[in-house]
Amino acid sequence: MDFDKVDRIKRNILNIYRADISKYAAGHEQKVTQIFDTIPSQLQRHEKKFRIGELEKGARTRNYANAFFWLEESRVINVCYAASEPNIGLNLNRDDAKRKLYMSDTGLLIAMAFSEKDIQQGQLYKKLMFDKLEINKGMLVENIVAQMLVATGNKLYFYSNSSHEKDDRMEIDFLVRKPSVTSRHNISPIEVKSSTHYTLTSLKKCMSKYGEYLATPYVIHSADYMEKDGITFIPLYMTPLL
Repeated sequence: MDFDKVDRIKRNILNIYRADISKYAAGHEQKVTQIFDTIPSQLQRHEKKFRIGELEKGARTRNYANAFFWLEESRVINVCYAASEPNIGLNLNRDDAKRKLYMSDTGLLIAMAFSEKDIQQGQLYKKLMFDKLEINKGMLVENIVAQMLVATGNKLYFYSNSSHEKDDRMEIDFLVRKPSVTSRHNISPIEVKSSTHYTLTSLKKCMSKYGEYLATPYVIHSADYMEKDGITFIPLYMTPLL
């Protein structure tokens, strides 16, 4: 495969996106571009919530509402909203002030993340494929999961609690609702793990505190399928089956 040719095509697509922003995001071009260009740097952090303050000093979410809406409606990005509780009314508990932004195409995210001209892109992709590159793989794997969940008809939500109380403090990557609604146990919390060594502190806290709300808890990881301690572990390729 000619990775350099693939990379050139992806960069042309990104240029088309930027041209469309300039042409169609009437009155909001600058803000849309600001959000779009910072997605890779926002995702590479451990806590992936989008920080509006990194766009400009004194920025407020309400001032960028139309720009977020434009990007979401154009399907350039997949927006994952915070839910104040992991229960059946995810949309009722949606917190529009907190969101994570994923690219709708993970390949384009990689092209955006490595945009320096002096990088030999063919070597870069080969190193990525063979796990020989020291990067934050978590953002790529999480973006892949978000992309697959949206492709199978799911709306994206996550749960985050930064409480000073240790038992309440947790971060759950995704929340998925069961197809059939019951009076209890409707929401599956999902943790995404890109490495082979990890802990499940937040997931276990969530299970302990919100057990009556939760259906099957899942961990998406790079190993095989297994069930342990009430948690189902699945390999990345099984995500569309959720």
